[in-house]
Amino acid sequence: MPKKLFIKTYGCQMNVYDSERMAEAMVAEGYVTTDAAEEADMVVLNTCHIREKAAEKVYSDLGRLRPLKAAKPDLKIGVAGCVAQAEGAEILARMPIVDLVVGPQSYHRLPAMARAAERGEKSVDTDFPEEDKFDHLPDRPAATLRPTAFLTVQEGCDKFCAFCVVPYTRGSEVSRPAERILREARVLADKGVREITLLGQNVNAYHGAGTDGGDWSLARLVRELARIDGLDRIRYTTSHPNDMADDLIAAHGDEPKLMPYLHLPVQSGSDRILKAMNRRHSAESYMRLVERIRAARPDIVLSGDFIVGFPGETETDFAATMDLIRAVNYGMAYSFKYSARPGTPAAERTPVPAGIADARLQALQALVTEQQRACQQAMVGREVTVLFEKPGRLPGQMVGKSDYLHAVHAATETPAGTIAKVRITASAPNSLAGTVV
Repeated sequence: MPKKLFIKTYGCQMNVYDSERMAEAMVAEGYVTTDAAEEADMVVLNTCHIREKAAEKVYSDLGRLRPLKAAKPDLKIGVAGCVAQAEGAEILARMPIVDLVVGPQSYHRLPAMARAAERGEKSVDTDFPEEDKFDHLPDRPAATLRPTAFLTVQEGCDKFCAFCVVPYTRGSEVSRPAERILREARVLADKGVREITLLGQNVNAYHGAGTDGGDWSLARLVRELARIDGLDRIRYTTSHPNDMADDLIAAHGDEPKLMPYLHLPVQSGSDRILKAMNRRHSAESYMRLVERIRAARPDIVLSGDFIVGFPGETETDFAATMDLIRAVNYGMAYSFKYSARPGTPAAERTPVPAGIADARLQALQALVTEQQRACQQAMVGREVTVLFEKPGRLPGQMVGKSDYLHAVHAATETPAGTIAKVRITASAPNSLAGTVV
């Protein structure tokens, strides 16, 4: 009987990708995946450290695993990801049920650590190894792939925003060599992947070694990926305004495989707060950037990130953020109440009272929800291109993503992996309905 692996993933798309790669590495060791922790011989919590009390939530989940470990003494438990990187050996000290702790740069060593755990040896690996972890991971099996796939091209961040732990948990900016990315993308396309999303903590800072001996920008990488047969759609996330170079803006206008959707976080519309956040751009420079992007691709849908209640934020600062949102008119946005991350500069500052921050968050979310629904309603009557990914909830229904990243469902027998023209007939709160043309 093969051993079973259960992975719980917290946080961002990078973690989703990392969990997939860890699972593939363990499948190559003879494991099979399961959706139930109770069935597993090994449980891995792939953690995120972005939000408040992230470590406490992990310890709480580990506490819930205690009875399972007591009932199955041979069960192996691992903690991976950014909390693992931040806490290290402290996790083993606080939670003896844990067998291994592995950081996000070392998870290619998970199979060896699992074998050590089988011998009763506990281990911690939170190094930033010199070797490229991707060179030590197995090729991605076709059986686990969907029509869309994530592909990490860059990791780490050098921006040091005052609220963010990423530079401490993921390290400094590192870009993968272009040839390795192109090779992985070709393998994905050969196995039926039609769309890839290029991932990075600061993805548009990509500056990997190119096949011609020079450094490539993200725009150059996108253009080379677009030449791969069978690969029809390219996206990327998450970007920083300061790294939206001219060639990348131009690519949005003239590379048809680069989808007309861009996630471009700004965090605040107040220059005073942006300076306190160490964002190194102004609200005005962000607005000028948006204008240039829309000049290159007028129909592009923009999404953003916003933090409300950052230490020192006044009503005037918050009003400036709301004004920026109205001026940009986002198709989607992610918004959060500020939460202090230990070890970051902002954590030492006096927070905005929780009640005030809550009220601001509700007001901001109401505005961006109104914009999101207006964006979706504007799609009604239009023909969009949809990549169908899986069956819908209803019989004879398929669900996929439009070129603008909207979820679209249609009554069709079109198989998963098919790209089709769909006329949008209706908009729901979080999806569109349409008819295949």
